[in-house]
Amino acid sequence: MTVAPLRIGNASGFYGDRFDAMREMLTGGPLDVLTGDYLAELTMLILGRDRLKNPSGGYARTFLSQLEECLGLAHERGVRIVANAGGLNPAGLADAVRQLADRLGIPVRVAHVEGDDLTAGHPRSLAAHAYLGGAGIAACLREGADIVVTGRVTDAALVTGPAVAHFGWAPDAYDRLAGAVVAGHVLECGTQATGGNYAFFTDHDPARLRHPGFPLAELHEDGTSVITKHDGTGGLVDIGTVTAQLLYETSGARYAGPDVTARLDSVRLTQEAPDRVRISGVRGEAPPPTLKVGLNRLGGYRNEVVFVLTGLDIEAKAALVRDQMEAALDAAKSRPTEVRWDLARTDHPDASTEETASALLRLVVRDRDQDAVGRTLSGAAIELALASYPGFHVIAPPGKGSPYGVFEDVYVPQGAVEHVAVLHDGRRVPVAPATDTLVLEPAPEPALPEPLPPGPTRRAPLGVVAGARSGDKGGNANVGVWVRSDDAWRWLVHQLTADRFQNLIAESCHLKVVRHTLPNLHALNFVVEGILGEGVASQHRFDPQAKALGEWLRSRHLDIPEALL
Repeated sequence: MTVAPLRIGNASGFYGDRFDAMREMLTGGPLDVLTGDYLAELTMLILGRDRLKNPSGGYARTFLSQLEECLGLAHERGVRIVANAGGLNPAGLADAVRQLADRLGIPVRVAHVEGDDLTAGHPRSLAAHAYLGGAGIAACLREGADIVVTGRVTDAALVTGPAVAHFGWAPDAYDRLAGAVVAGHVLECGTQATGGNYAFFTDHDPARLRHPGFPLAELHEDGTSVITKHDGTGGLVDIGTVTAQLLYETSGARYAGPDVTARLDSVRLTQEAPDRVRISGVRGEAPPPTLKVGLNRLGGYRNEVVFVLTGLDIEAKAALVRDQMEAALDAAKSRPTEVRWDLARTDHPDASTEETASALLRLVVRDRDQDAVGRTLSGAAIELALASYPGFHVIAPPGKGSPYGVFEDVYVPQGAVEHVAVLHDGRRVPVAPATDTLVLEPAPEPALPEPLPPGPTRRAPLGVVAGARSGDKGGNANVGVWVRSDDAWRWLVHQLTADRFQNLIAESCHLKVVRHTLPNLHALNFVVEGILGEGVASQHRFDPQAKALGEWLRSRHLDIPEALL
């Protein structure tokens, strides 16, 4: 007997995403399940600090506000809602949803998933949470839950859980599970799959991308899916938008999770119709024997001041104020343990405006002692107002110093986590860990196609022929690069080596850069280890989440075959 496809949508890619998305998805067309991804490494730190102030908090409160407007709609349309908005306190959020439903007079069954919180075993951490799979979600849905809230699960678990409940897949249905993981990864960041943050956005009518609709997947029993969106909504779904999201925040060909390891090198994309991309061919393997645990802790305090340098003698002005500040910091009672300077040459010669005639000199300090980055920095900077380079001013005076977070990941055996589905009637159902596992190993590098024959070239930006999307994973960044033709792929795969990447991205030249090859997607994925320091919350660099690292790469010039231009 054939089971009907599961139509599953997304209404949130992060905590703070478009508030009206839940209503848009519920009213825009038919759905079976609506998911929401509210968690990220930085979000867990924010929720951890929230829980310090209020032990009953620790969850995404906007989810409750969205439900207040939309719970009736979801109930009328028979749409189940699955969200990781529980954050650090899924039980607390589940109770709050029940109270909301009672107040609104809407009869819904609310369940939650717990067991991810390992903070007690990591006493130096503000929050330590294991990334759970979708089995707990599936258990809640099988027992009739209308709403399931979770804490830290993998982003794709929001799709694999409903898929397992709907299709009844066995735990070893690896190819089908892997197909759901890939669909879930495409959906998890919302409008990034429908034209948001898209490298080739200039190829399309700006009006079409002004308000992109959120994505949905039509998931089939065999694990294949079609990525699409509600009819009449903005944005677009094509092979490029789906490829970009597939490359986002991934690394090698093996994309591991608690349910299955999906082989990204097996993914095949087909443009089935306008705004409909079919995902097929996905192969899966047994999951690894360990679970990732994200550790968030307070690293200390940071402060910064940005000096504006205008007109002539930019380098000399920067050297003068740097010498003055370094001397003041050396003479202070407590010099910050970390002092970092960056000069951004945003100035232009003979500029028509003062702003375009100016460069920015950024000073960032960090220390465990708030006074060392507060009064020490503020006093030294302010006292130079009339005693430094001509035209001295700063973008904003330094403050007292603010706390910053540090993220790291560790791994624990799957069996070390007590994964539990807490049903709507209060029953607690233990979720067994995976019994068949496979230690994660890098996939073998595939054979490369023949390079393009020699021919005339022209110096041009890489982005003329290649798209890119980049993001963060702890202290590492990934940059996915893809092209849209076989000839462009034959050129790219031979030209954009790890060494060439390091030459183009100077920040990476002293770091380890690993290249992964995905021929089916005409894509390369580069992992730059350590470029983000101790993670996004530490704000180690100008672009702390590496969101624009791919666009910087696309702007770099190479000798490109004229046949591709």
